[in-house]
Order: sequence, then C-alpha cells, then structure tokens
Amino acid sequence: MADAQFDYDLFVIGAGSGGVRASRIAAGHGARVAVAEEYRVGGTCVIRGCVPKKLLVYGSHFAEELQDAANYGWTVEKTTFDWPTLRDAVLRDVDRLNVAYTSTLETHHVERFLERAVIIGPNSVRLASGREITAKVILVATGAWPVMPEFAGAEHCITSNEVFHLEQLPRRVVISGAGYIAMEFAGIFNALGSHVTVVNRSETLLRGYDQALRDRLLQITMARGIQYRFNCPFEKVVKREDNTLEVWLKGQPDPVLADQVLVAAGRNPNTAGLGLENAGIVLGERGEIVVDDHAQTSCPSIYAVGDVTDRVQLTPVAIREGQAFADRVFGGKHVAIDYSCIPSAVFSQPPLAGVGPTEGEARSQYGSIKVYSSDFRPMKNVFGHRPERGLYKMIVDAATDKVLALHMIGPDAPEILQAAAIAVKAGLTKADFDATVALHPSMAEELVLMK
Repeated sequence: MADAQFDYDLFVIGAGSGGVRASRIAAGHGARVAVAEEYRVGGTCVIRGCVPKKLLVYGSHFAEELQDAANYGWTVEKTTFDWPTLRDAVLRDVDRLNVAYTSTLETHHVERFLERAVIIGPNSVRLASGREITAKVILVATGAWPVMPEFAGAEHCITSNEVFHLEQLPRRVVISGAGYIAMEFAGIFNALGSHVTVVNRSETLLRGYDQALRDRLLQITMARGIQYRFNCPFEKVVKREDNTLEVWLKGQPDPVLADQVLVAAGRNPNTAGLGLENAGIVLGERGEIVVDDHAQTSCPSIYAVGDVTDRVQLTPVAIREGQAFADRVFGGKHVAIDYSCIPSAVFSQPPLAGVGPTEGEARSQYGSIKVYSSDFRPMKNVFGHRPERGLYKMIVDAATDKVLALHMIGPDAPEILQAAAIAVKAGLTKADFDATVALHPSMAEELVLMK
C-alpha cells in the first residue's frame, strides 16, 4: 500500500472521534498514518463536550436524589455542595480519556503531531513548526466551534469551551440560546442551586424535536425555577466594578443581572484558517466542507468527516463516517452510511430523546399517520412528591402500521430510547410492540402500552 513519493498514505487533521477512528482503522489496513491535533487528543465530545457535560449532569442529579432520600427512610444531614470538587473530578476524567485516546493511536502506530496543520496543496500540509508533510490522502476532521455572535460586551461571556473551568459556581447565570447545549447547562446550573435565565432570540426551544416534548420540558423547567426570555436578542453586556454583568436585551427596559453569561448559540464547522482554498475545496453557506456520499471533497485526494461537514453533528455519526472512510479508501470495502433513523437525546432535566420524524414532519411526509401516546407520572416522582409527568409518543404509518418514530421525555428516556430505536430501524409495527409483554414495573413498559 505504501507509496514512496509521499511521507504518509493518510494524514488526518484533527484527533477527535472521527479522526481517531479513521486513523486507527486505516492503520489496521496497513496504511502509514499521521494525525495532527493542536489541542488535545479526543476532540470536542471527550475534552469539552458531551462526556464532561454528562458527568456534570450526573453530579447535579444528587441534589434531587438527596432531597428524595428522606422519603425513602434515609437521614441525610448537613448536605453541602463544592463546585471545585466536581469540576476537578470531571477534568481528571478528561485527562484520563486524553491518555486513553493517545494510547489507542500509539497502539496502532499512528504518528502524532501535537500542533496545528494547514493544507497547502492537494497532497501537502504545513505544521505550525514550519515542517511540510506530504500524504497520498488527507482527511479533515476538525469538528465544529461554538458561535459567538457579535454584540457589545461579548468578551465578558463564555461558551461551552470555557464553562468546564469556572473557578466557582455562579449564583446567577444567563444562558443565551435554547438548543441542546443551552438546555443541558440550564438544567445543570439550576439543579446545583444557581438562578438560571434562558434568553432566546426566537420563541422556540430545541428546534427539531417534537412539539409536545418541547412544551412539556418548558412546563417542567419553569416549575423548577428556570426563567425564560423569548424573542429577546442580546443588545449588550456591561460589566460593573463588582464584576456583576448587566445583560441588556432588545426591547427590554431593564437588564438581567448575572455572575456568568454562557453563550450557547450553536456550533459552526471549524474550517477557518485551514488553507482549504489552497486545494480548491468547496465550502457551503455555513463554512462547511461539501462532500459526496463517500466523504470526498471537491479535491479528489482530500476527504472530510464529522461536524466539519455539517451533515449530522453527532459524535456517533462522526465515528461511523471515519470508519467508513478508512474501510473504503484503505480497506477496499464499499461501506454506505444510512443517515435515517438516527436517535438523539437532550440531557436536560428531565431528559428527552427521539428517533424518526416529529409528528409534524411525519404528517408532511406520509400524509395519514396515527399517533399513540402515554402520559404518566414516573414512579420515582411519586415518592419525590414531584408532579412532573413523563410523555411517550409513537408515530405510526396508518397505511402499513409501521412505527415511524418514537419520542419521549422523562427519567432515563435516552437509555430507554437506544433499545427502542433498534425496533424502529428494523421496521417493526405497532402490532409488534403490542404483542410484546410489558416489563413491570418500569417506565419502559409504556412503549408497549401506548393507546
């Protein structure tokens, strides 16, 4: 496989989930592989995204669990919370994962350059140190980067990159945006005792998820004390002498006061300054790298996978794309990726999850559909004296009885949906669900009891 005219068979820019998977699979096929990473091995998900965020979610759940403990006969006295302890434990696990991902590359004999690399031609990259390297194939897997809109005082705000490193837990938090990152951190800070205000420029939260679930989440989180300001774009953020932040919103006479402002306004493909123009690579409207079904760019020797292509910004998708790329290009396997029926979740409090089209999308695509649901109070909420109710929805093609989608909100919804998504992907019918005996008592049994 080795081509003597190039330094490497494959050079990967970005050692995140997609880049690491592509590197080790290609190396397993016998390719000479190198990867450049300017920050830490592991990528957004592992270093400053879903993994540390999920650990913060786990940590914040103890506030609710400790409150419920008395109703189960436990005496818990003098409970206190220390943010640095949780923060440092999370960061230690990030360190562990960085080492684990690095070890994976070492085990597969992938050479690592811990510095930035830019493309200088169809088969060439230049490292920050000035060294130029050639490769038969180049893969761009640089992910996405948090968006920071332009407004006065933006320098006083943080993004999801910095939120894991706060010196102390803020007493008052303003979160800009109402997507999954915003809603997850709103739940975390609210549970840990911060006063949380979610500010959104539109009136919609969690765009893309089923309307009934979004409405339920809004209802529950408002009852938990999270405040919302909809249709309120940021005007400016002013920092007082005592470090209090004044968040001025358009159309509002008074500012919202905060100790920390988290901007969670989405993530754009991380393509700036990569030298893509040097290889004639075509970009899309959001700066994403345009690729074909085989992850190939407009330059035949350069490919791209993961969030940088802006197809589906999910870690498992990046991993599959990275493996499929390596298997095709270096393993001679014809691998196709099916982007339908991709499950997703929001680790809000309570969490929600879904697979397949929303009810509105299903009506547009299929015309005649049937909607089944279960609106119930989870057993654990009864002893917790919380009136919060879970909601499961099933969308069915009326003509074939095939289950098109499942949407749910409630405790452990993501864990339950992963197994249920297999049934949707397999094309099972509502009759198949009905024929399955319920597992009682569980929340998951509602999947086979919906009316």
